[in-house]
Amino acid sequence: MTFDKPVILQVLPALNTGGVERGTVEMAQAILNAGGVALVASADGVWKQSLERMGAIHIQLPLNSKNPLVIWKNQFALKKIIKKYNVDIVHVRSRAPAWSAWLAVKNTKVHLITTWHGVFSENWRGKRWYNQVMTRGERVIAISYYIAERLKKHYGVSEQMLRIIPRGVDLNTFDPELSFGDRVTDLAEKWQIPATKKIILLPGRLTAWKGQELLVRAMAMIKRHHEDWICVFVGPSKHNDQFIKRLLLLADQLQVREQLYFVGNCQDMPAAFMLANIVVVPSLKPEPFGRVVIEAQAMEKPVIVANHGGAAETVIDKKTGYVFEPGNVKALAELLQELVESSDEDLHWTGRLAREDAQAHYALTQMQAATLNVYNEVLPQTKQLRVS
Repeated sequence: MTFDKPVILQVLPALNTGGVERGTVEMAQAILNAGGVALVASADGVWKQSLERMGAIHIQLPLNSKNPLVIWKNQFALKKIIKKYNVDIVHVRSRAPAWSAWLAVKNTKVHLITTWHGVFSENWRGKRWYNQVMTRGERVIAISYYIAERLKKHYGVSEQMLRIIPRGVDLNTFDPELSFGDRVTDLAEKWQIPATKKIILLPGRLTAWKGQELLVRAMAMIKRHHEDWICVFVGPSKHNDQFIKRLLLLADQLQVREQLYFVGNCQDMPAAFMLANIVVVPSLKPEPFGRVVIEAQAMEKPVIVANHGGAAETVIDKKTGYVFEPGNVKALAELLQELVESSDEDLHWTGRLAREDAQAHYALTQMQAATLNVYNEVLPQTKQLRVS
């Protein structure tokens, strides 16, 4: 099977929920819109039907396995796919699949591009060697300046190879001017949140490094004069019940349990952000990027963000949001105190500036166009993708 147009094969572990998966789907749509053929190789997942509905081709492979034997076997399956579809570019987004893809395209004319989505640990001997397969692309895409600096410092990636492309937010979906109808009301009823309460929203997986405990402690420091404010924790726990119990025990000790709501995963994040008054992302470790920050800003919400990693890059302090010293509960409490005592007009003004900045720098269409341009850097002139 051959095509007269460029064929791009994206390779990732699986099609579950997450930034890697969503970015893959977003780029598949962009490739199709640009006149290319979009292939995706991965294990199964929730995004498979979305890919196939848009016209992309999904090939199911056990690319989510880190077993060396499976990684070795996957290279031969990828070689068959590359040959069958006459693939021009293989774009990989994770380490184990990257090893299979690199072996598959080695000593061929097929182009390899990689995207670093995460902060990979180096906590055992040989881990850096395992990670460095992600530097073997002709182009290496970093999703933030923070990631780019790590790649240059720890892996020697040159400026010539490196491309910095922040993740993007769909401004047509995350738009406060949309008619939300009953979506916000239904969400509040589902979460059993009284209409009289004002909401501080923390979107993120329930795990210690996301900073939920820090926010609980900060809430205790401002509780006395602001009992009409509550914290809503949105995100999956992945069966981390012990962590939730620990948070609830702490909340009991600090006498703020009635102000905490754990609502689990949410399928309608635009409505969740619309319901919120303030969004907090207090991660204790640097985020590679932090998509929820730009999503909140696109919904005109003032954000408070720990001042490290890629998430802090998306906030102009005291203009589109606020940053604080990572892990500093007093600094977080002081910012919360300032914002909960601000007028609705002041909060809205910060939110308006935040959306304008998201529109200028973090639109999904910008991410898609920048990535298509990277593809065109390695494609021949006769097979260039259309970039609007």
